[in-house]
Amino acid sequence: MTLVTLTGCQLIGGGAGPKQWSNPPSIRIDTNKQHTATISTTMGDIEITLMPREAPNTVNNFVFLAREGVYDSVPFHRIINGFMVQTGDPTGTGRGGPGYSIVDEPVAGSYERGTVAMANAGRPNTGGSQFFIVHGENVTLAKTYTIFGKVTSGLEVVDQIASVAVTTSATGEESVPLTDVRITKIATREQ
Repeated sequence: MTLVTLTGCQLIGGGAGPKQWSNPPSIRIDTNKQHTATISTTMGDIEITLMPREAPNTVNNFVFLAREGVYDSVPFHRIINGFMVQTGDPTGTGRGGPGYSIVDEPVAGSYERGTVAMANAGRPNTGGSQFFIVHGENVTLAKTYTIFGKVTSGLEVVDQIASVAVTTSATGEESVPLTDVRITKIATREQ
């Protein structure tokens, strides 16, 4: 096992498989600047305005992982039309992540269409790399998923992704896409 220090955290490994770190990255973004991201997918681009003042740790984590290429070629592994599309797991199974968890941040907004939020394992402070984009109107969720962005362009791409045929997951949820939809790259910008 190889350990490499990288922007305040330890990269574990060095062989095949997704990158893993021993702990979250230290804050590297300027929370007083505007941050945006372009999520390029196999169905088109989705533009997002990130929210560093509301969720500085989550935005910092997302920017770090995007710049490290963690999201490159990652599938949308969970799709529920009228609810959300989920991605960010480098293993594509819904159980993978960056090797660490991040602390939840307070949620003030609502999960309206186009909201980008951190997925978790159903317990506090278990977010990592997985995130979802709300597809439905006025989705009701417990405020336990840190909101860190909003789609500003490309909702039609979210609609296309949400419209792919799905099959039943191991837990009985109709959410496993039958079409391979992937992120090709996420580019982030700070202005």
